[in-house]
Amino acid sequence: MGLWDKLKGELVDIIEWLDDSRDTIVWRFPRYENEIKMGAKLVVRESQVAVFVNEGRVADVFGPGTHTLTTQNLPILATIKGWKYGFESPWKAEVYFVNTRQFTDLKWGTQNPVMMRDAEFGVVRLRAFGAFTMRVADPGKLLTELVGTDPQFRTEEVQEFLRQLVVSHLGSALATAGVPALDLAAKQQSIGQTLSAVLTDELAPSGIAIPRFIIENISLPPEVEQALDKRTSMGVVGNLDAYTKFQTANAIEDAANNQGGAGEAFGIGLGMAAGQRATQAMNTPAATPPAAGPPPLPAAQWFAALGGQQQGPFDAVTLAGHASSGALTRQTLVWRNGMAAWTPAGQVAELNDVFAAVPPPLPPQA
Repeated sequence: MGLWDKLKGELVDIIEWLDDSRDTIVWRFPRYENEIKMGAKLVVRESQVAVFVNEGRVADVFGPGTHTLTTQNLPILATIKGWKYGFESPWKAEVYFVNTRQFTDLKWGTQNPVMMRDAEFGVVRLRAFGAFTMRVADPGKLLTELVGTDPQFRTEEVQEFLRQLVVSHLGSALATAGVPALDLAAKQQSIGQTLSAVLTDELAPSGIAIPRFIIENISLPPEVEQALDKRTSMGVVGNLDAYTKFQTANAIEDAANNQGGAGEAFGIGLGMAAGQRATQAMNTPAATPPAAGPPPLPAAQWFAALGGQQQGPFDAVTLAGHASSGALTRQTLVWRNGMAAWTPAGQVAELNDVFAAVPPPLPPQA
């Protein structure tokens, strides 16, 4: 730095920052050897905060307005420096302007699908994208934790970290929302509000807040969306038989209006198809009407306690099969409609035929 730059730095007594970048979060005011004169004017505009840092420590913080730098307005620095060289002597300190407005040009998206268990589809893979806003909630913590001595701290330096943090919380937010995949669109705003609060709490030690979190879209895999489109199309069509007849009628009308060879060929095809249907109708014997008389009586329905659980209903033939396999014994409890209580099968006269081919138990051996 030349002599003129040194003299210019000594003469300038207005400290201010006009931001024209739209993406700068923190900007350090440049001064020759960081020297600032006592009595200099500090201009802090709306959505700004000026932070004085002395020897790496945050000292005084100024909000919006025009401030005259005196010992009364710099109590911490006055205590640290002592001003042993007089109030008009220059003193060294770094001035950082912190942009406290909301930064709205931050995007997020899932590079890899987020797994979610859905009651209707089972395990599904979801992709999502959107935007969020960020602002500085605590300038001191931001300078200490993230900025350090960076002379110009931009959103691009923290955006990737914030995006990864968003994606890490998105899966748990979707899973704990308790909303089916097809209904997530209706809950995007409430899920976004929940994520905004969670992210703000986690970023509080870094001095950053997330005022708004926007979910623009949550999408299913392409093959699932295609299956849903087919399902929707079937629902719109309704009765497939009626729809086929309607399509055929339209085709006949179009063919009748077409006087060319294609229309005549189509008419011949329809005539041949109608003749085939008439021939089949004549060659098919008429169905013989069923003989008059009452229907057969329904078989008795039995319930049995098999394996310690109630099973059934069974007919007598099925019970005979269980008896042959040994699953049903004469001590097995059975019941059917009309019986007062469960009774051992061996004591029910109607089931004697069931055990006809099953030998009785052996008598006790001497």
